[in-house]
Amino acid sequence: MEFQHGLNVLTGETGAGKSLLLDAIGLLLGDRGSAELIRAGMDELRVTGRFELTRSEQRAVVEDILQSTLEDPELIVTRKLTRSGRSSSLANERPIAVATLRRIGDVLVDVHGQRESYSLLQPAYQLELLDAFGKLTRQRSRYIEAAKRVREFRSRHYALHAARESRLRDLALLRFEQDDLTAAMLKPNERADLERDRDRLSHARGLAEFTTRVTALLYDDEGSVLELLGKLARDAHQWARFDPGIADVARRLDAVRPELLDLTETCRNLGERFEVDPQRLEEVERRLVFLTKLETKYGKSVEELIEYRTSLDAKELEFQRQELEHSSVEVDLQGAFNELKAAAAELTKLRQRAVKKLTAEVECELRELQMPGAKFDALLEPLTLGNDPFSGDVPAAGGESLEFLLAANPGEPARPLRKVASGGELSRTMLALKTVLAAHDPVRTLVVFDEIDANVGGRLGDVLGKKLSALGRSHQVLCVTHLPQVAGFAAHQWTIRKRTIGKRATTTIIPLTTETDRIEELSLMLRGEARSETTRAEAAAMLRSAKKVG
Repeated sequence: MEFQHGLNVLTGETGAGKSLLLDAIGLLLGDRGSAELIRAGMDELRVTGRFELTRSEQRAVVEDILQSTLEDPELIVTRKLTRSGRSSSLANERPIAVATLRRIGDVLVDVHGQRESYSLLQPAYQLELLDAFGKLTRQRSRYIEAAKRVREFRSRHYALHAARESRLRDLALLRFEQDDLTAAMLKPNERADLERDRDRLSHARGLAEFTTRVTALLYDDEGSVLELLGKLARDAHQWARFDPGIADVARRLDAVRPELLDLTETCRNLGERFEVDPQRLEEVERRLVFLTKLETKYGKSVEELIEYRTSLDAKELEFQRQELEHSSVEVDLQGAFNELKAAAAELTKLRQRAVKKLTAEVECELRELQMPGAKFDALLEPLTLGNDPFSGDVPAAGGESLEFLLAANPGEPARPLRKVASGGELSRTMLALKTVLAAHDPVRTLVVFDEIDANVGGRLGDVLGKKLSALGRSHQVLCVTHLPQVAGFAAHQWTIRKRTIGKRATTTIIPLTTETDRIEELSLMLRGEARSETTRAEAAAMLRSAKKVG
């Protein structure tokens, strides 16, 4: 089926298969599928639809849903259902979830069945249409952006506030550790240096005795090493004139003397250092015990504690930054909340004006649809924003909700449109609304009407046909109808027939491209098989009348 622009009408006797076509469209729009829809003997069914996205708004919305850019203004959607119950969907040959397909269907197609869940019955969509009707897109976007910012700041504030108590505890512990480790005055390699000092102080007496003994034997005592060395050197110089080898010995004895003198001086100096100092030894021992306790307390070595102390300063700065951010977010949240209230107030004021104009125009349409006593209203119910930026609801689309109300007859109370009992009244109201709002819905340009003429007589059918034809000037309209008065206004008409070939029933869809074909179909709708030339003349008159109006 390749539907055309304008009013496309599908006609045929009851049970011919018109619902099959609507089921196929439903599958394309993401409706739940059932294996019972698959023809006997087949393993799967497949439905493919091609949408021409002729408006930039349509393309932008679809690209946003698919999260990808379309190469051309065309969307080809395929839905497959297997007998095992598995379902799969493609959009331009890319797999997508059925939920994504449903979102695409929601924004591109408006389906109206007599008692289905219509999009126009949804309060959220009613509010969206009111804003489009009143040309409030900019103000609505301003509110939505402000609401988004309020939610984001609330979320950030909540996270910071929830973590604040823990953060303050951590900050108190951090500062205690800072003070603790600062007071410890730790130094690199301190433990190793202290352990060496402790060993030296513990053995100071023995070390002093050893260095004193070395000094005495080398120099101080009578018959010391240096004294004997001097005597040997003198003797060697006396014998050196008789043999060069002895001369070498004399030189070497002379060379040893400076080293021994230096060694003697070194030991003398060391001996002075190695004095017994019990007080200093006690200080070192205390410091080592303190370091051991500190290392056990923190589970880190002295070197690691020095690094850890440095890291605490960075952590403190981060805690302070978070605390400042907490205060900053409060200021930002208050500002965003003020902007939200201002945007809501502006939107409310403009919506109140738009509602008056919308209700007046819909009532005018209802009078033309032979509901002269009907009262249509749009109730704006205030939603409380409150004065607390930190809590309370943030409505999705403004400071009020909207409900379309209808009192179909004089003396009846106005009730929400979604609760209107009469199918005929609801159908006409939907058509009146769609006619008024048609020019203000730049995305949903395909409208499907499933027997909108149910419970409607022939006289009203002519009015419905005119309205549908007018709607077809701005939208592609698919309409299943049993009224010839409606079918006469079609820009394009198909007849659906069920035939039995062999033992299998087959549904065929035949385009009626000539006036003769259309007259014959309208005659069948008027009188069935009892049609006559008079009936055909009546059908021809219907077509001529519709063409004049169109």
